Amino acid sequence: MELSGWGWRHSGREEYALRGVDLAIEPGERVLLLGASGAGKSTLLHSLAGLTGQDAAISGDQEGTLLVDGRPADRGRGAVGLVSQDPETQLVMARAGDDVAFGPENLGVDPDLIWPRVHGALAAVGFPYGPRHSTGALSGGEKQRLVIAGALAMRPRLLLLDEPTANLDPAGAELVRGVLARLLAETEATLVLVEHRVADVVDLVDRVVVVEPGGGVIADGDPATVFAGYGRALAEQGVWVPGREPEPELPPAPGGGALLEAEGVAARTPFQLGVRSAPRRVVVEGVDATVNAGTATALTGPNGAGKSTLLTLLAGLSRPHRGQVLPRGPLAGVDRRPLARWPARRLAGHVGTVFQHAEDQFVTATVRDELRFAPLRAGMGRAEADAWVDELMERLRLTRLADVHPYTLSGGEKRRLSVATALSSGPAHAPDVLVLDEPTFGQDTRTWTELVELLGALRAEGRALVMATHDGLLLRHLADARLRVAEGRAVYEPAERTAPARTGEEGGGRE
Repeated sequence: MELSGWGWRHSGREEYALRGVDLAIEPGERVLLLGASGAGKSTLLHSLAGLTGQDAAISGDQEGTLLVDGRPADRGRGAVGLVSQDPETQLVMARAGDDVAFGPENLGVDPDLIWPRVHGALAAVGFPYGPRHSTGALSGGEKQRLVIAGALAMRPRLLLLDEPTANLDPAGAELVRGVLARLLAETEATLVLVEHRVADVVDLVDRVVVVEPGGGVIADGDPATVFAGYGRALAEQGVWVPGREPEPELPPAPGGGALLEAEGVAARTPFQLGVRSAPRRVVVEGVDATVNAGTATALTGPNGAGKSTLLTLLAGLSRPHRGQVLPRGPLAGVDRRPLARWPARRLAGHVGTVFQHAEDQFVTATVRDELRFAPLRAGMGRAEADAWVDELMERLRLTRLADVHPYTLSGGEKRRLSVATALSSGPAHAPDVLVLDEPTFGQDTRTWTELVELLGALRAEGRALVMATHDGLLLRHLADARLRVAEGRAVYEPAERTAPARTGEEGGGRE
């Protein structure tokens, strides 16, 4: 790969995502690409994969030169495997095996070799189902494994991975890193990897390249040299430098009475159309859980265990197959019916939700309007709403994107915006309960800290937080109770923490 004076500006943007990039990557190198959230790392990967440029999938303005194997990247797509930030955008077939076979089929691989590759790739990433399983019935982490399998089945000479383990549980992430280590040891594939949690992947690479927003390369070398020479400066810019983890300042959790209570809750997979559709199965069964005011409850567990499903039940967004989620305390004073029977407007006023797929909750055409939407509908004055929106955008580094369409943001920017929309009514008007699915996905250390401190402030105000997460650092700093979801059950576990002691913690070991 050769880049000389290269830059890219997305359509509709005034600023370049990257500009003045000079970079050469030799065959067989393993490169870790770092930079603050929004620095253009995903844009660079997409460009190396041939997705930008004239008549390509991503439109915009390009300057300078970008070559792969001596020619424009969009002329050599078959030799490149890309795993993007959002696995949803890469699934193209209805069944898992067909999706993995899609790449090799389009490359003209001998049909007798395709399905051995498919089965091998599915096994390598620990995909838990057979090749006939519906792609529409997968969790976010399961989709991530499937997309990685699809890239591996292509046997690419160039492998581009954009946070490949971000949606995976710890065991799954370790498995994928092991697969990559074996692949790199056994082949001459070139790797360009974007990963925020650097300590987990630094042993896989031999070179670190750091880019800055709207600019070019600001550091380049072997990992030890880069982190020794630039570690402090990179940490100040938000890069996850090993040994320099963020330390958010969080007030103690006040604790309080119950706001929600799940009684014997069970959920099944959605009904699927089609003759070959998978039969419905129970995802979670007999869950008893209490959500208390002034506390943060974390849902943990392996991919596909039902964490997101349980979140939607606790948020009142879906009706349990059996059991019920009931309001308690102040919420029971609003409406005593099970939460799933509340009118939508009433539910939205008391329970806020951040979905795993951020785009599911965007309803306007600009970042600023997205953040104005909830407070204005709640009756907040325009001046007060604008002041709070400006503060949120500044704290979460979205100000320069105020007039940009939410769908064009990077993965980390979309996640920050989705959390910010749930906070946009302001501390005094925030929902009683905030339900969040992977709230810290794709963040650099600065935006991670801001998000965690904003959530900590809501907890200190007596709001209840419920979050599904694989983020160990978030668990240690913010979780007062852990509810582990696995094999259809949910069991309370003791909550580790590095933050100051808190009151109102749920007991450990209670099922």
